[in-house]
Amino acid sequence: MDTAPAFNRKNICLPTAIYQGRKSYFLTLCFSGRRRFGTNPRLATRLIANLRKHSAVCAFFVHAYCIVPDHMHVMVTAAGERSNLVKFVQSYKQATAVEFTRRAHRRLWQFKYYDRILRASDSRDRVTWYIWMNPVRAGLCAVPTEFPYLGSFTEIGTKLLKSAAAPVWIPPWKAVAKKDVPR
Repeated sequence: MDTAPAFNRKNICLPTAIYQGRKSYFLTLCFSGRRRFGTNPRLATRLIANLRKHSAVCAFFVHAYCIVPDHMHVMVTAAGERSNLVKFVQSYKQATAVEFTRRAHRRLWQFKYYDRILRASDSRDRVTWYIWMNPVRAGLCAVPTEFPYLGSFTEIGTKLLKSAAAPVWIPPWKAVAKKDVPR
């Protein structure tokens, strides 16, 4: 029996047309019930292989990805005006879910996912490092390069990961209001 708490969230997705064209996105896809499916090396490896395949088919550059025990983060940029994030995520989740359900007889993904269309003021490098530092913050490794289920499918991302710089980025929904910060 699934004991995960039920959250009643309103649908805050923007119109589908907003998710088409040359934009960058920060995505979070959670496993069903926040189960720890990401600890399974075979599944994590398959998810990464499918991400590579679906990003190529749907015309997205994957600058950063990371699969941790109960979710995955991805930072992507649309390769063209016809690139559609909704179709990309739907095809990826569907293909991986069908394969997983056939093998494990369980549901893989939560129904919805979280997305943020990156603005000009969002540093792509900081968002990328936020993703790669996820397993470090969770205590799964000391440095990102020790963690086997993160990386990039772009030359720029790969070079960035090899650099020593890890600038801090706090997602806006986690940022503390300036007035609440003790002095």
